[in-house]
Amino acid sequence: MAAQKHFINENLQYVQVTEYLNDELKLAGQGKIEIHKTPMGHRVIIHAVRLGMVIGRRGRNVRKITDTLEQFYGLETPQLEIKDLDNPRLNSRVMAGRLITQIQKGFHFRRAGYALIRRIMSADARGCEISIKGKLTSQRARAEVFREGFVAKCGEPAAKYVDDTVLEVTLKQGVIGVHVKIMHPDAILPDDATLIENVFDDEIEEEVEEEEFEEESDEEMRRFEEKLKPTKEISATDNVEKAETFDEELLSKDDLEEEE
Repeated sequence: MAAQKHFINENLQYVQVTEYLNDELKLAGQGKIEIHKTPMGHRVIIHAVRLGMVIGRRGRNVRKITDTLEQFYGLETPQLEIKDLDNPRLNSRVMAGRLITQIQKGFHFRRAGYALIRRIMSADARGCEISIKGKLTSQRARAEVFREGFVAKCGEPAAKYVDDTVLEVTLKQGVIGVHVKIMHPDAILPDDATLIENVFDDEIEEEVEEEEFEEESDEEMRRFEEKLKPTKEISATDNVEKAETFDEELLSKDDLEEEE
């Protein structure tokens, strides 16, 4: 039970810290938070779009966050590291925050949703899905969903390649919730087929090489036979001439014997 409580407390601490940083850095475009425990203390890595708002004037915001994490959330000597977000258009938290700010400014939810989808798909995302729920145009709450591309719903692809975020905003008419799902462009699905290049070309080349080898061997045989043909003819004529001369010699010997 002690080990279970230890892991539960660690996860609870991580959730509390992430919720605090999300609320504190809402305007800074915070997209991802990493917490690592080292022998020197806790290392907190914050990925954001506006680094200046995270740091604050002369590092005032960083010192405030460090003191709060150490005093209220029990992190041992926290060290903050701020990094620039690689691709904000593929981060669901950043995109959900932009959609909420547009809704707060008075943009129509449908116009804001389609604009956000175009922005996400322009970053080579494999698919995205945006759902907006609440009192959108009347006193009755309803949901509007905007989809484009392919987004995995279950299984390992959904857990590994889909980034989703749920945010809420309170307006005069009530609370409006935003759920953004983005499927990364490097997602590999189980049914994806990969084509192997030059598979049949190699077989064709081998067949062509075999045919060329057969043709060359046939030509060599023909050349060899052509070389042998004149030798055979010469040898046959030589034999005939030799036979005729031998017969003449025999006849001449017989004639001499008869004269004697």
